[in-house]
Amino acid sequence: MSDAILSIEGLSKQFQLHEQHKLIPSCAHVALQVFSGELCALIGPTGAGKSSVLKCIYRTYLPSAGRMLYRDAQGHVTDLAQASEHRMLALRQNDIGFVTQFLHCLPRKSALDVVAEPLMSRGADRSLAHYKARELLARLNVPERLWGVPPATFSGGEKQRVNLARGLIARPRLLLLDEPTASLDPATTERVIELLQAIKAEGVAMLAIFHQPGLVQRLADRVVELKPPVAATDLLETCAS
Repeated sequence: MSDAILSIEGLSKQFQLHEQHKLIPSCAHVALQVFSGELCALIGPTGAGKSSVLKCIYRTYLPSAGRMLYRDAQGHVTDLAQASEHRMLALRQNDIGFVTQFLHCLPRKSALDVVAEPLMSRGADRSLAHYKARELLARLNVPERLWGVPPATFSGGEKQRVNLARGLIARPRLLLLDEPTASLDPATTERVIELLQAIKAEGVAMLAIFHQPGLVQRLADRVVELKPPVAATDLLETCAS
């Protein structure tokens, strides 16, 4: 595994459509490494399985094949493809963060509490967590009048800024980013670039999906290009029965 924080070997994900007796490939034979203090960018056309790779690492999806070797701060290596749910919950709380394209949170929770929650779940004092949350919301141009309001009523760009603040506040060892600037205006995108460069300098390892070549050029230390997998195939009779 060398000194990589994450090494992926032969990762594939397929979805089974039992009624149609078909296998739908999402990503296939993915190999990459992610290092502390670096950003690895995933690029490739729509349908190449970029988001599926991140979801497999976070175990939103269960991989169909391959290994995903994660090395924690103590040097212990876990194959995320085989890890128990208990182990994955612990890693999500303490080690691995994921900024998706969509914000999922309790409907009545204020934006400030949504952002502060990852720090508080690690045992941080509420006042300290709120202080850091306010700092991030301000840096990401979220108007102060919205901090006490549930994000369910926000615009898409405002929700994405809250989502980013939530993902960045706890400084996970490995941060997964799925198009983190997709809904943002140019000024806020620049703020995000500054934040990502800062946390990279702090040693955070990042695996990110970007569709803008300019962002890849500015932020990526290494680039992995995914190719679309082959088309759907018929299931074997033994799988269909």
